[in-house]
Amino acid sequence: MRVGIGWDVHELVEERELWLGCIHFVEAPLGLIGHSDADVVSHAVVDALLGAASLGDIGDHFPAEEPKYQNYPGAKFLEEVRDMVKKAGFTIGNVDVTIMSDAVRMGERKTLMAEAMASHLGVEPIRVNVKATTWESRGAVGRGEIIACEAIALLEGGK
Repeated sequence: MRVGIGWDVHELVEERELWLGCIHFVEAPLGLIGHSDADVVSHAVVDALLGAASLGDIGDHFPAEEPKYQNYPGAKFLEEVRDMVKKAGFTIGNVDVTIMSDAVRMGERKTLMAEAMASHLGVEPIRVNVKATTWESRGAVGRGEIIACEAIALLEGGK
């Protein structure tokens, strides 16, 4: 078994759509700025999976300076990394995610995010868990300036 940790953070800005865990938060007045869709949840999961498989990080495989990845959806990152992990001889045991946000409440969408990411990772929804926490008005998260996410992934097998 192998374990990896992923972390991502993006700034909230106007005139951007908000995508978290492959779910579009249509009603959100702000979105996350980034070269891709800035889905911090998917990006953290990607880094956790890559780390567990000793395959580097998201920037190694999907460089921000590459035009192909402009507005690239987190779902596609997950699918490509799923294939990399499988090619390396691993299967995904589970993924556990913690979203840090005072700007947007996750509520029931935690389940939707888990189901969506599980679908793109090719695993049962029970293998993906999404939690959320606030920072109670402290720091950049608490002021609603950023959304951050940490993910942990367990891989089984390997070559």
